[in-house]
Amino acid sequence: MPPPSRPLYRWQLRSRTLELGGRTSLMAIVNLTPDSFSGDGLAHLSVEDAIAAAVTAHDAGADILDLGAESTRPGAMNISAAEEQARLLPVLEGLLRERPDAIVSVDTYHAATARAAIRAGAEIINDVSGLEWDTDMARTVAETGCGLILMHTRGRPTQWKLQTRLPASKVLPIVFSGLCERLSLAEASGLSSERILIDPGFGFGKIDNENMVLLAGLGRLHELGRPLLVGLSRKGFLGKAVRSVQKADLPVIEARRAATLAANVAAILAGAHVLRVHELQPAREAAAVADALLEAEEPTLKKVVGFDA
Repeated sequence: MPPPSRPLYRWQLRSRTLELGGRTSLMAIVNLTPDSFSGDGLAHLSVEDAIAAAVTAHDAGADILDLGAESTRPGAMNISAAEEQARLLPVLEGLLRERPDAIVSVDTYHAATARAAIRAGAEIINDVSGLEWDTDMARTVAETGCGLILMHTRGRPTQWKLQTRLPASKVLPIVFSGLCERLSLAEASGLSSERILIDPGFGFGKIDNENMVLLAGLGRLHELGRPLLVGLSRKGFLGKAVRSVQKADLPVIEARRAATLAANVAAILAGAHVLRVHELQPAREAAAVADALLEAEEPTLKKVVGFDA
């Protein structure tokens, strides 16, 4: 008998623990950049309006709020940690002042920003570089005791458009081995595995159909023994998959909405624990259907892996 599609985990954060796997958890994207690939950046708003947007996402049922202040879209240029913090910290502090119970993740690869965000009350660091772009990040996360989202990234945003395409047979092995290396790095730095959630990094150094191959093989990543987060929302490979059946010249948000929902359901059925999303309510409804399907198959499977208690 095969293992269950979604194992159960307890994810240890800085000051609390999240139970993952009983239902899909939703992470709402709060984008504080001026150059988001899908045009949802809030940098043009006042701090008060950006705080209000984050509060709205929390009140609408987001389990986690992911605040990011530096774009990692293809071709994006780096900004300094100081500029990143100037965009980020006032919104983080204001959000936690308004909603002190909010679970906040900060999307950064700068150790200095991570330290400042954790001092301000963040529970999770979401490092898209997998601890590779700042050599002090692993130690920072270990010392602060926060939760970590460890992503697989192949190259940097400025390199992605020039990367050699991977044969389909190599996509999953490269992601799997890369995540193994990052987990080993994290553990060698003193991070306990209970604090780590892994993200295969859709779109991060994967080109077009490489992402579809990764989504099709997502279930294999359960062999790594950690819960899975996927960020599929509005990704370019989804837009390309549906372009031939759409009207021409649709805005990005509209053109990729239905494809995002379809991909999210596929990811849940493959065992994703957390979805990182732009549009919360449609994601909640899609997740409710996929969760019901998982629940329908699990009564016999739970006993196999000892989760029937």
